[in-house]
Amino acid sequence: MKRTLAKFRNSPFNKFIRRHQKYGPVFFFIAGFIFDTLTLGRIDGWYVMIVLCLHMILLTATLFAYNLVDDGKWKNTLIDKYQDYFPLAIQFFFGSLSSAYVIYFSRSVSLSRAASFLVILLILLFANETLKKRISNKYLQFSVYAFISFTFFSFMIPVFIKEMNNTIFFISGAISLAGSLFLITVIYKTSPSTREEIHLGKLTGITFIIYALINTFYFFKLIPPVPLALEKGLVAHNIRLENNKYIIDYEEEESLIFWRDHKFEFIHNPDDNVYVFSSIFAPTELKKSIFHRWKWYNEHREEWELIEDIGYVIEGGRDGGYRGYTFKKNVKPGLWKVQVITEEEMILGVIDFKIITSAGSVPKNLKQQVF
Repeated sequence: MKRTLAKFRNSPFNKFIRRHQKYGPVFFFIAGFIFDTLTLGRIDGWYVMIVLCLHMILLTATLFAYNLVDDGKWKNTLIDKYQDYFPLAIQFFFGSLSSAYVIYFSRSVSLSRAASFLVILLILLFANETLKKRISNKYLQFSVYAFISFTFFSFMIPVFIKEMNNTIFFISGAISLAGSLFLITVIYKTSPSTREEIHLGKLTGITFIIYALINTFYFFKLIPPVPLALEKGLVAHNIRLENNKYIIDYEEEESLIFWRDHKFEFIHNPDDNVYVFSSIFAPTELKKSIFHRWKWYNEHREEWELIEDIGYVIEGGRDGGYRGYTFKKNVKPGLWKVQVITEEEMILGVIDFKIITSAGSVPKNLKQQVF
């Protein structure tokens, strides 16, 4: 074993890591993000749940071990030989866990709601690079951990218990808060060096601020309702159900706007219906009331008017998502948007279009797709 370790220390790979050590944390943060992007599938799959749970457990264990290094707790032990790699491991788990949350709710049709979390990730990455001590800064460590822990529990607990609502979200937050404070307290009491570097009251206050901040984001509906995800959203000219398959006729988008399948300008005959189709992924056995909130933009008042909420219940488990649609007749010309929302009014995505009314008109580039 000693010979193997000696060879590793003298290997070109180890020398390369030490030579570029200052770039290591960023590299491993990005590596964790890429790892999740390439490997994560359904959020309720056993592989995903095991991987993410292992990442959270290993992150917690590594943080504990890393913060006891300066106290000589691991001298003459197997852990001592690997302590130089603790910061890299921490960054990897930070990147992997935070990216998992982004990946799952960015699979929605509307990416605008993901922006708040993406901005937070960029701030974390920027702060990690600009702080002099980088990941060795204990305030940074535990702040990021508290944030990652909250997001982790907020979408893993609904997957396990097959239920999601406001109460479950607040319970998830409370569990993550208690876990973060417990880890901080244990390390603080166990590590004299940690007691010299941080003020327990200050760090506890930061943790509560992060908890309150995420709850504020949730209250103002800036966090999508993971683990639900809007897989597909279309405005269509006709929808029919045959042999448990939805056959949809719609005009295909011809521009370079890759995130929207349907054409923005909807050519409408006054005698026809306007259909909106959505496919929503939900974990197996999870049931949830979903609404299509139809809104029309009043140019005279310069505001969006609520026309109608039309709802239905979805049940999770289908790979392509639970399919459903709503429709309206006698619609006004102009800008429209249909918000796909939960009963708590959390937005899964937005399907926007502009109705151009023309009697006797025939849509061009009509495409048929089966779901």
